[in-house]
Amino acid sequence: MNDPIRQVDHSALRVNQAAIITLLLVAFVVNVPWFVALVALIMLVGTALRQPGFKPIYAGLLKPRGIVKPDVISDNPQPHVFAQGMGGSVLVIGIIAFVLGNSIVGWALAWLVIALAALNLFVGFCAGCFVYYWLSRLHVPGFGAQPLPGTFPGMRPSGRTS
Repeated sequence: MNDPIRQVDHSALRVNQAAIITLLLVAFVVNVPWFVALVALIMLVGTALRQPGFKPIYAGLLKPRGIVKPDVISDNPQPHVFAQGMGGSVLVIGIIAFVLGNSIVGWALAWLVIALAALNLFVGFCAGCFVYYWLSRLHVPGFGAQPLPGTFPGMRPSGRTS
């Protein structure tokens, strides 16, 4: 069964990606692994709430002041939620590595999340969305959304609707 396409504010998604990148880079530069745990927690809470984890920064600070304008597009929100949960889960594995004394693996996983969030932010390709759509194509239960017609799975749809 196909899930309905809804309106998704891609500005909220981009602010989320920028916050993830920025905070993980700060964590790396100042060498504070617990900050990675904070980012993971925010991402996983956002996933549970089915919204970008850093949406309060966008909705409460940037959007009302006109710093970031809405970019509402017809899209499936489910793949974006899945991608965020995947990233948060990778960070949890990184935190486990830190706890076990393997900071190289912990930082490598944090950098993987940075790289994938940057790919999404700067290129418009969401690797987690791509995985979601492949799971949907393989008829895995719980993965019902399909890519928009004429779009490549994982690529940001074009066509502003408001």
